Amino acid sequence: MRRVAFIYEDALSQHELRSDHPMRPVRLRYTYDLLREYGAFDHPRAVLLDPRLATEGELGWLHTPEYIAAVKALGSGLTNVDGTRFGFSGAGDNPVYPNMFEAAALSTGGSLLAAEAVANGDVGAAFNISGGLHHAAPGHASGFCVFNDPALAIHYFLNKGMRVVYVDIDAHHGDGVQEAFYTDDRVLTISVHESGQYLFPGTGAVIEMGVGTGRGYSVNLPLFPYTGDDDYIEGFGQVVPPLIRAFNPDVLVAQLGIDSYHRDPLTHLQMTTEGYIEVVRQLIELGLPLLALGGGGYDVNAVARAWTLVYGMLLDVEWPNILPPGFARKHGVGHLRDETSPEGPEELKVDIRRHLEATVGEIRQQIFPIHGLK
Repeated sequence: MRRVAFIYEDALSQHELRSDHPMRPVRLRYTYDLLREYGAFDHPRAVLLDPRLATEGELGWLHTPEYIAAVKALGSGLTNVDGTRFGFSGAGDNPVYPNMFEAAALSTGGSLLAAEAVANGDVGAAFNISGGLHHAAPGHASGFCVFNDPALAIHYFLNKGMRVVYVDIDAHHGDGVQEAFYTDDRVLTISVHESGQYLFPGTGAVIEMGVGTGRGYSVNLPLFPYTGDDDYIEGFGQVVPPLIRAFNPDVLVAQLGIDSYHRDPLTHLQMTTEGYIEVVRQLIELGLPLLALGGGGYDVNAVARAWTLVYGMLLDVEWPNILPPGFARKHGVGHLRDETSPEGPEELKVDIRRHLEATVGEIRQQIFPIHGLK
């Protein structure tokens, strides 16, 4: 039976972007605490690994030397660097905070460590919940993301001669990863997200298919706001597994953001823990070596519950639905899984359905033939 790594140490969760910032690294600690209370790390196939810092050479696989130097300088408190040139601003999405370089390099290094363990066959799957920061660009921060660890992990696999499929189920389009491999047919990127017509970063339309040899290897499934479990699962199942099987990759990199959750304060999708886990199950059942990454998620209790469910699935363990007493008391929640499903706006149901059918139809018409699918 395959071993499953989990990458965590408290240093990953102790920084703060800004007191009122929606990205709260403490959610990582909550996830680790919940898994520990379930006894996850006592499982014979569980492997708990400390992350390491990504080196500047590794960061340079994607990011420019000027940007890396700026992140170091800004995080050290130097004031002779213009942060706005690199996407940073005090009141915006990407504030400068103390030891920013070290925090970002540690979460990125966690993804690279996980990629190494998967590529070497030490584990069948690895989960770095601090990773999945998919918006960062080569020369600037974006969308709470300083370094783009999914793209860097993909570069690691490519350096090993592996074909990679990247699947991103964060509510926001995985624009930084798409852009990094837009001309590359060795990487199939698939992003399932709330339509950029309604949500940051404003990209991710089906027409963004890649160019040159990469044409047809960037796939986007944008969803209408308030799309819930049933429509999401249907669209995902019609598009994602068939394309992955046709591409026949060596490894799967999955960004498992849970800001698609129906109570997330920043987005409008209506997923429950049950719908989310069904989508993750479809990915796991492909049987590929798997690097799983965190991502968005701004309802911190939902993050902890969802990512705990993911690690249980990777271990093939079903945790009790009643949460351990210590976690339940501290967080004011009683159950691991959602007990009810939200009812989206009745007046939008026709629009949601029409949008899904049109989008899936467009993908089937424009992209499926490139991969030999009908």
